[in-house]
Amino acid sequence: MSRRDRLTVLGALVGLAVFAADQGSKYWILHGLDLPRRGDVRVMPHLDLTMVWNRGVTFGLLTGTGGWSVAILAGVALAIVAVLGVWLRRTQSTPTAVALGAIAGGAVGNVTDRLRYGAVVDFIRAHAFGWSWYVFNLGDAAIVCGVIALALLGGGTRPPRPAPTADDPAPGDPAEHR
Repeated sequence: MSRRDRLTVLGALVGLAVFAADQGSKYWILHGLDLPRRGDVRVMPHLDLTMVWNRGVTFGLLTGTGGWSVAILAGVALAIVAVLGVWLRRTQSTPTAVALGAIAGGAVGNVTDRLRYGAVVDFIRAHAFGWSWYVFNLGDAAIVCGVIALALLGGGTRPPRPAPTADDPAPGDPAEHR
């Protein structure tokens, strides 16, 4: 198996793990904890479980755009996942493969919600000192962490090394430092 194949498998496994954790946590929130009925549940002083049905995109943008929005948002997300898959297949970097898998897994988890419920299940609310972050889910967290990792990695691309030519000095050759 080539390095590229191993990185593709790694990214796919990370994506599957994120998808499973995301969907499993949402199933527990809806059917185990029954958060829609219970309302807010304090987990720690600055962390609550709060049920929100997000009918828009990231941070609730584009809510209220009509019934067609579910299909369009799901289609756009799946197109992005396809592009991430092509990028994953081409990467030569382990951290990039992990980041791409995390983003894709989170996106597919949110698409699954849209198709199943017509909205994304969000339930994690962090807050402190009168400030509250948007309510999110594990898939959202994986997407954000993956995007931050890609930004820190410079997009995970590195220019290919030029192939050595017969005129290049051998490593350690004093002519190498000319």
